[in-house]
Amino acid sequence: MTPKQAAFVDEYLIDLNATQAAIRAGYSAKTAGSYGNENLQKPEIQQAIGERMEERSKRTEITQDRVLTDIELIKQDAMRKAYDKNGNEAMINHTSALKACELQGRHLQMWNDKVALTIETTTDEELHARIADLARKAGISGVII
Repeated sequence: MTPKQAAFVDEYLIDLNATQAAIRAGYSAKTAGSYGNENLQKPEIQQAIGERMEERSKRTEITQDRVLTDIELIKQDAMRKAYDKNGNEAMINHTSALKACELQGRHLQMWNDKVALTIETTTDEELHARIADLARKAGISGVII
C-alpha cells in the first residue's frame, strides 16, 4: 500500500466518506470521487479498513448489539407516558421515539435509500436469438439482425 493509500485508510475511518477521505489524504478534489471509489475496491485497502474497524470496535467496546440496545433504551424512554400541563397523558418525546424506530428499521433493512441494480450481460448471439424468438412468437418473419 502506498503512503497516500494508507492516509486514505486513516481518513476514511473518520467519517466513512471515500471522496472526503481522498481529498484529506491528498488526492485532487477534482478526481477524489474516482480515487476514493477505486481505493475501496482494492483488496489490501478493504483488509486494512476492516482490521482497523475491528481494532476500534474492541478498543471502544462499541458493537452492533450495544448500539441497538442503546437505541432501544432511548426509544423506550422517549415513549414513556407523562402528563402535560392540562393533565392529558402524552408520550415524552415523539421525535426521539420516531428516530429510534427509524434507526432500528434501517438496521433491519426495512427500507433502503439506495437503489441496487443488477446488470446481466448478454452476448450478441444470445441477444439475436432472443430477438428472433420474440419476432417468431409475434408472427413477424424476415427480421434482419
